[in-house]
Amino acid sequence: MNERTGIITFKGNGLTLQGTPVEKGGKAPDFTVLANDLSPRTLADYKGKVLILSSVPSLDTPVCDVETRRFNQEAANLGDDVKVLTVSADLPFAQARWCGAAGIDAVETLSDHKDLAFGNAYGVVIKELRLLARAVFVVNRDGVITYQQIVPEVTSEPDYEAAIAAAKAAL
Repeated sequence: MNERTGIITFKGNGLTLQGTPVEKGGKAPDFTVLANDLSPRTLADYKGKVLILSSVPSLDTPVCDVETRRFNQEAANLGDDVKVLTVSADLPFAQARWCGAAGIDAVETLSDHKDLAFGNAYGVVIKELRLLARAVFVVNRDGVITYQQIVPEVTSEPDYEAAIAAAKAAL
């Protein structure tokens, strides 16, 4: 298992990331996660779309809540060719409950709780917590990563403007 330190902190304390890190310009690795109805989702399910892949520790935390709501607002203005996916290790039932309470309708939430397949494929599993790090990846229509940000402090928000600009540029 590939482990890296010195990349992220939680309230200033260093954490370990596990998985295979991805690079801008590289092919987006496949993954299998669960939709809120427990059906499997893979990267191939979104073929031909520009993707904003937002990984978060848990939708039930304040920063993840704010981030997913913000991407939901942005997604409404991006058109049908861009899909925003928020991936966490939350159970699909918890994600569905949270989306219903928050009025999320433009972002698709996906659960990586079972195998951490997304987290391991993108190098964003937090070893100490068995959660996903806060990160954003943009994947173009050809399946190439055109933008990535692993947020250095887990309690900080990502650079929304840069991610949105990268998604628009990938159209």
